[in-house]
Amino acid sequence: MTTQLPPAPRPAAPRTAVGTAPVFGGTSLLAQIRILTGRSLRAMVTDPGIVLFGLIQPVVILFVLTQVFSKMGMPPHFPEGVSYLDYVLPAILVDNAAQSAMQSGVGLVEDQKNGMVARLRSLPVHPGALPAARSLVGLVRATVQVLIIMVLAITVLGYSPNGGAAELALSAGLTVFISFSLGWAFIAAGAWLRRAEPLQNLALIVIFPLMFASSAYVPVADLPDWLAAVAAVNPLTYAIDASRALALDVPGLDHAIPSVLISAVIALVGMVAALRGFRRPL
Repeated sequence: MTTQLPPAPRPAAPRTAVGTAPVFGGTSLLAQIRILTGRSLRAMVTDPGIVLFGLIQPVVILFVLTQVFSKMGMPPHFPEGVSYLDYVLPAILVDNAAQSAMQSGVGLVEDQKNGMVARLRSLPVHPGALPAARSLVGLVRATVQVLIIMVLAITVLGYSPNGGAAELALSAGLTVFISFSLGWAFIAAGAWLRRAEPLQNLALIVIFPLMFASSAYVPVADLPDWLAAVAAVNPLTYAIDASRALALDVPGLDHAIPSVLISAVIALVGMVAALRGFRRPL
């Protein structure tokens, strides 16, 4: 007579409680994001060159542009009473935000190459924990870089925008939010490409032309007609104009809401694409 064994129990689904975050392996998703974010931040603190090297390009552009073009005649549609330093600094901050966002994608690629992702997949860790941690690290890095650039501009170059301290803080906050949203786009690209070289080439191909085909360095009205048409629909133009309007108290504040909405859509699409790319087999 054979004894019929009871069916094997099914694996338990992640435990959740009403009003609380999902739990994976005894740890909530928020706790996993916090732990992974802390790990990456500690690595960044122990290697400050990560932040400093990220500052080289925007700081060099800041000093070169302000020293060269401030001695030249301003184009016809340049705002009255605004120095070239005051005009170009918001664009430098947005450019730095894009460069910092790219580093978020590169960081995810490095985690894939050094085996961190493979180790996490063998543990009860939510797939979105590591990309979310990388986005928060990018947020911190962008904030530090924005503060350093602004301090250098104020103390060394004499940056003195017409807007008040609150408007200047809002301008910096908008720049950091743009970096956060673009960070998700590059995290998604890193999750799908899984190589740093094509990711960096993609950033160069996309960011460099968009910065020059915008209101970053001269007003849109002073660009050639075909370039002005591109700048008129360029999302970076909205971001730069909104940041500049807040800092300098000049027209362009109506671009703030479109820039926030565009950034939010980029972040949302990037989150979905990053999670799908991250779930693919290694």
